[in-house]
Amino acid sequence: MSACKQLVLLVQQRSDCVWRHVRRSVTTWYPVGAAFNSKPHRRLDHFERNVGLFGVPELSCPSGFQLATQAALRNTELLVDKACFCPPGPETVESFDQLSDGLCKVADLADFVKVAHPDPAFREAAERTCIEIGTVVNTQLITCFGIRNLFSDHCTDLKCLDCVCCCRRVAELFMFDFEISGIHLDETLRKEAVKLHVKLLDLNNEFLAGSHMPNRIAKSAIPEHLQLHFAKEGSFIQVGGLHADSPDDLVREIAYRIYLYPNGDLMNCLEELLKCRYKLAKLVGYESYGHRALKGTMAKTPETVMSFLQLLTEKLSDRFNIEPSLYSPYLSLGACMEGLNILFSQLYGVSLMSEHPSLGEVWSEDVRKLAVVHETEGLLGYIYCDFFHRADKPHQDCHFTIRGGRLCQDTNQYQLPVVVLMLSLPHPSKSAPTLLTPGMMENLFHEMGHAMHSMLGRTRYQHVTGTRCATDFAEVPSILMEYFATDYRVISQFARHYQTGQLLPENMINRLCESKKVCGAADIQLQIFYAVLDQIYHGKPQNSSTTEILKEMQQKFYGLPYTPNTAWQLRFSHLIGYGAKYYSYLMSRAVASMVWKQCFVQDPLNRDMGERYRREMLAHGGAKEPMLMVEGMLQRRPTMKDFVDALVSELNPNFETFIHDSES
Repeated sequence: MSACKQLVLLVQQRSDCVWRHVRRSVTTWYPVGAAFNSKPHRRLDHFERNVGLFGVPELSCPSGFQLATQAALRNTELLVDKACFCPPGPETVESFDQLSDGLCKVADLADFVKVAHPDPAFREAAERTCIEIGTVVNTQLITCFGIRNLFSDHCTDLKCLDCVCCCRRVAELFMFDFEISGIHLDETLRKEAVKLHVKLLDLNNEFLAGSHMPNRIAKSAIPEHLQLHFAKEGSFIQVGGLHADSPDDLVREIAYRIYLYPNGDLMNCLEELLKCRYKLAKLVGYESYGHRALKGTMAKTPETVMSFLQLLTEKLSDRFNIEPSLYSPYLSLGACMEGLNILFSQLYGVSLMSEHPSLGEVWSEDVRKLAVVHETEGLLGYIYCDFFHRADKPHQDCHFTIRGGRLCQDTNQYQLPVVVLMLSLPHPSKSAPTLLTPGMMENLFHEMGHAMHSMLGRTRYQHVTGTRCATDFAEVPSILMEYFATDYRVISQFARHYQTGQLLPENMINRLCESKKVCGAADIQLQIFYAVLDQIYHGKPQNSSTTEILKEMQQKFYGLPYTPNTAWQLRFSHLIGYGAKYYSYLMSRAVASMVWKQCFVQDPLNRDMGERYRREMLAHGGAKEPMLMVEGMLQRRPTMKDFVDALVSELNPNFETFIHDSES
């Protein structure tokens, strides 16, 4: 028996163990579905060795982060020396990728733990690790004289690199990363760039923290009968959100005005942050921060982004409501996981297999571990599913890379990727599994799209693995999964009532798809407004405050009047992670729409097309120009007008749905 088949059999046997454990209460699910439709059993073996988080031995306790950090930094010093004294070429790129891999293994893991671990001691230790590694990268590493010479004086020598193995592109990406830190400048200017970098780290953290802080107001300022809708702090009311789901108009208005009331310190922080970004971009040779941020994306320039947004605005025009609870009994978490397993099996020959984690490997007992196994290639990687709500866990759906995939040159083995998917779902009860609304199901498919991007990539370098690609391309695989999540030919494979086994009726799926078009133009227009605001903030400095700019752009691109004494931009936390790139969601949706309509709408379970999708788009991560990947999949090069037309066509109603509904 081949090693690959032995691996598949071993993982399947482990899955069968889980199945045997839960089959007494759930008899209609396969192993993956059963694993997610039941509560995990508690460990009884008190002598089992703690393997540490994600199997990293040092991380069996919080203090282990310091050990892992120091080991990574020692290895960094060795690799920097190696890179500085070898001639430019594949060996140099390999050294820097090993360096990046060593730092990312610790920093990316810490980045996840600091927000998701239930133990404050782990979170604090992870936070210290993020700061320490970030500081080293932005001071000691970037000011290394050897690296400056390597990536500036001799960069022309990199023309000899083999494009087929993507050395040149990865080298260019490394040079681009170092360029923003002034690697090509003289010593005086480079020191100024490093100082700006360090200052921006503090400003980013300050703005992010402040953007999520609640505002408070004296209880006496709010009618007593409305106070119960808000958190209380002594003689104050705390407002930590917009309460957009409240049926009470007055509650929503109070929340809007208080939560968005301007905070002077945070306003100053944002103004200073934007100034520093502009100053840094100018220092390293760019017209604005936006010009620097968009280099290497599909859009390339701020002018292209604004043209895309303006054209989309001009083509939009305003265009059936569903009750989510009617759908939920058909969409148990286990059923949806089975659906993903079926979909990936048919498209890529990949199976999701439930594994039992070792002691200390996971941070909460309700975290599930999945092995991703290909029918011929064997084990592709691991997905840790942190799906259930718990106290102090962020209420956000997201994907974390814990370890990137890469080809290890010393062993010629592939370093398997490890990712975490984080959702905030209700726990299964004694009488029912976790039941998802259509929106929850769509989010699950979306995040799994990110995970499979990481799993199916097979890049030589971890610096460009999976989702480590251009921002306006990174969301394409996840948004494309949303189309599969609302196609009846896919849903009919798994959506069945958790009690009766009845399939979800097709007309309900059709109504669900049509309901998403209600106010669809307004939703897109809101995203355009956010994206334009982001572009203006990161363009050339304006002789206006950030609030005045917001007021002007809101009137021009959204149409609703500005509410006096509010500062929504102070809650726009995406300015940190998506600075000058917030348009990316719209452009990624346009690409996903085109791929769906041209390649999958006729047969969403077509294996040949799934293989082409993996080969042309998923396999490369960021190792290939994003527009070339899109061109390879569509077999033509799309224009900005094509992107706009794809988004607008999404809003066209399906009249057959209305006819069927009227007949029924």
